[in-house]
Amino acid sequence: MSETRIQDRGEAETLRDVPHHKLAAAADKAIRGGVARPVAHDSAARHVTGAAVYVDDIPELPGTLHLHVATSSRAHARVAAIDLAPVRAAPGVVAVLSAGDIPGENDCSPVFHDDPVFAEGEVQYAGQSLFAVAAVTREAARAAAALARIEYEDLPALLTVDDALAADADLLPPHEMRLGDPEAAIAAAPRRLAGTIRVGGQDHFYLEGQIAYAVPGEGEDVLVHSSTQHPSEVQHTVAKVLGVADHAVTVEVRRMGGGFGGKESQPALFAAIAALAAKKTGRPAKLRVDRDDDMVMTGKRHDFRIDWEVGFDGSGRIAGAVFRQAARCGYSADLSGGIADRAMFHADNAYDLRAARIHSRRLKTHTVSNTAFRGFGGPQGMIATERVLDAVAFALGRDPLDVRRANFYPPGGGAVTPYHQEVTDSVVSEMVEELERSSGYRARRQAVRAFNAGSPILKKGISLTPVKFGISFTATHLNQAGALVHVYKDGSVHLNHGGTEMGQGLFVKVAQVVAEVFQIDLDRVKITATTTAKVPNTSATAASSGSDLNGMAAKAAAEAIRGRLVAFAAAKYRLPEDRIVFLPNRVRIGNEEMSFPDLVQEAYLNQVSLSSTGFYATPGIHYDRETASGKPFFYYAYGAAVSEVAIDTLTGENRVLRVDILHDVGRSLNPAIDLGQIEGGFIQGLGWLTTEELWWDEAGRLRTHAPSTYKIPTANDRPDDMRIAIWSKGENRAETVFRSKAVGEPPLMLALSAFSAIVDAVAAAADYRAFPDLDAPATPERVLAAVEDARRRAGFA
Repeated sequence: MSETRIQDRGEAETLRDVPHHKLAAAADKAIRGGVARPVAHDSAARHVTGAAVYVDDIPELPGTLHLHVATSSRAHARVAAIDLAPVRAAPGVVAVLSAGDIPGENDCSPVFHDDPVFAEGEVQYAGQSLFAVAAVTREAARAAAALARIEYEDLPALLTVDDALAADADLLPPHEMRLGDPEAAIAAAPRRLAGTIRVGGQDHFYLEGQIAYAVPGEGEDVLVHSSTQHPSEVQHTVAKVLGVADHAVTVEVRRMGGGFGGKESQPALFAAIAALAAKKTGRPAKLRVDRDDDMVMTGKRHDFRIDWEVGFDGSGRIAGAVFRQAARCGYSADLSGGIADRAMFHADNAYDLRAARIHSRRLKTHTVSNTAFRGFGGPQGMIATERVLDAVAFALGRDPLDVRRANFYPPGGGAVTPYHQEVTDSVVSEMVEELERSSGYRARRQAVRAFNAGSPILKKGISLTPVKFGISFTATHLNQAGALVHVYKDGSVHLNHGGTEMGQGLFVKVAQVVAEVFQIDLDRVKITATTTAKVPNTSATAASSGSDLNGMAAKAAAEAIRGRLVAFAAAKYRLPEDRIVFLPNRVRIGNEEMSFPDLVQEAYLNQVSLSSTGFYATPGIHYDRETASGKPFFYYAYGAAVSEVAIDTLTGENRVLRVDILHDVGRSLNPAIDLGQIEGGFIQGLGWLTTEELWWDEAGRLRTHAPSTYKIPTANDRPDDMRIAIWSKGENRAETVFRSKAVGEPPLMLALSAFSAIVDAVAAAADYRAFPDLDAPATPERVLAAVEDARRRAGFA
C-alpha cells in the first residue's frame, strides 16, 4: 500500500489514483488563477524524456577546452616541490593553471578568505586543488595531470571531532545560548540523565555533478554557465579571482540536477577555474567533475558529537537541559558558522525546554571543508533532543509519545526558545493528536510489543516524532529577493527572479504566483533562466526560503504592472479603480469585459509601462549574537511522522515498514510539488540516518567516494507503505505569499522518527532492559553492535 494525500479545505484525495479529469475539476474549484493547484513541475516532461538542458547539454562552441583539477594526495603536508613541466608537454595540453596564474585573489571562500582556488605551499586535506590542466579533451587533461612530480613533507593531521577536541582546534569562536539556569534546574530535578550521541555527515549525491562552462567575451567580460544555487556568489567569486568588477561576470543557470546545499558555496571553485582558463586562453572552457573527484573535493553535511545532560520529573517534563555540540567543519570555515548556529537554534525542536544551555564548538580538521546541506544544521540539533526524550521515556517506563507531549510548545504563545524568540504559532500538539489518531499509533505500538514477544530474531520498533523548523536565513541580510516581470503586447508574460531551480519546483510555484496576480493561464507565463544580468545581488536558493522570498518579489513586480493597468483603465473609461476587476483571462471594466491581451494592447498604445522589478525583504527578524537572543525566524514550519521498522538481530539489517506523515505547508501554492518535497525530504533524511556512511582512512583519504562504496536510498529503500498528507488546517499566520509555508527542508527531519523507531527495536532485542547506545547512521554494523551491547548490559549471556 502506498498513499500520497492532499488534504485541502477539509477534503482528502489520493493524488496518484485520481483521474486527470477529477484533478482538473479540483483545480478549477481552487483559488482562481495560478496558486493552490496541483500543477506538474514545469520541466517534468523534459526530465523524463531527456530534453531538459543542463550545463553539460549546452552545445559546445568551437575550440572548447576541457579541464581537469589535480588534487592533493595528503591530508596535511608542506608541498616541498612541484614540477609541472611534464604536464605542459603532454599531448593535447593547451594550458596549465596554478596559483601564480591568478590575476586577482586566490580565494573562493564565501566569507572568510580562507579557501584558496589552488593550494600554495601547504595542503590541508586529501583532495585539495593544486593545479588545473586545460586540454582538447577531458581524457587528455586527466592523463597529463597524472604526470606531475610532487614532493610532500607530511605534517600532523586532525581528522575527527575527537582529534580536534583533544587539540583544542577551534576554527571559529564558540557560541552559547542560555535560557534560565539549567544547571540548577537539573540539580534540583527528581531524575537526571546524561549521554552522548554522534551523528555522521552526508554526501549530497546530486544527480548532476559540479560543472561550469565559461565563455570569454569582449574585454574583461565572461559568461559562466554554472550548476549553482547561488549565482551571485559565483559571480562575485569569479570576479574576485579574475581581478575584475562584478559587472564583467554574468552567471546563468536554467536548472540543476539536484543541489541540496552542495551547490551553494562549493560551485565557486569550479566556476572560477573554468573562467580563469577561458580568459587565459581566449577559448571556452568546461570543467565537469566526475563522481569520484566530486565526492573527494566537495564538502558534506557536518558530522557532530553532542554531549547532553537533562533533569526531569516523573511525567517526563524537562526541567533543564544542557547540550554541548561539537561540529567537524573541515579545513576552512565555508558556511560552518551559520550551520553550527542553526544546529543550536534547533536544539529545542518542538519542545519547551524552559531552562537550557546550548554550547557550540566549530572545529578545524584536515578534511574537506563541510558545507550547507538540506536542513543546514537543524537535523543535527534535533537528533540529540529526540535521543534525550527517548532516554527519558525509557528511564520512566513511559510511552515516548507521552513524554514528547508533556514537553511540546503550547499553542497560543507564552513560551520562548533558548534564543528568546516567543513561539506564537505552535500547532504541534494538534497535528500530533491528529496523526496519532489517523495512524493508529497506540494500537500499533501494542501490536509491535506483541510481535516482539513472539519473535526471537526479528524485532520491530515504532516512534512518532515532531518537527518545528524555523524559516528564514539566520544571517538576516540574506532575507531579500528580486524579480523582473515583463508583459508583452500579446498578453504573454516573461518572468525572471533570483531563485534557482534544482528540481524542487520553485520556478513553477513562482510562475503560479504571477499567473494568480494577472488571473491568466499558467502557460502564458514564460519561466526563464536565472541570470545575474537580470536580477542582481541575489541570495542563495536555500534556507527553505525560495518560494517565500522570490514569490513575494515576483508578486510585487506583477502587482505593480497590474496597478498601472488598473489606473489606465480607470482613467480611460472614467471609472473608479475598484470597478476594474481581473477575472480569469479577462478584465471587467464597469459592466463590460475585455480579454487580458486586449487591455495590455490598449495600455501599450497609450504608453503605459508593462515592465517592473519587484523586491522583497523579510520584515521584523533579527538576532543579537552578543546576547544570543532575538527573532531570527519569520515563522515556523511543523510536521510529524510515525515510522514502524524491523531489524534483524543476527545481521543488524533494518527496514522501514511503514511511515505516516502529516506536514504543515500553510496554504499550499502547489500541493503536488509540496507532496513531492515531503516524500523526497523524508527519504533523504532516512538515507542520512540509516545507510549513508562517510569513511576516511587513517591517512585522511575519503574511501566512500562512489556509488559502489556509498549507499544512498534507492526505490527499494522506500517504505512499501507510505502515507503522506498535507495538513488540511494549515495556514501561515505570518504574511507570506498567499499564506503558504516553506517545504524544502523541514520534511527531512521527519526521518528522525525512523531512527527513534530503530532505537526502540534495538531495545526490544534486549527485552527492554537496557537503553540502546546507537549512533547515526544506523548501519547494519552499528545496529548489530548496539544489539549486542544492550543485551550485555541487560544481563543476557
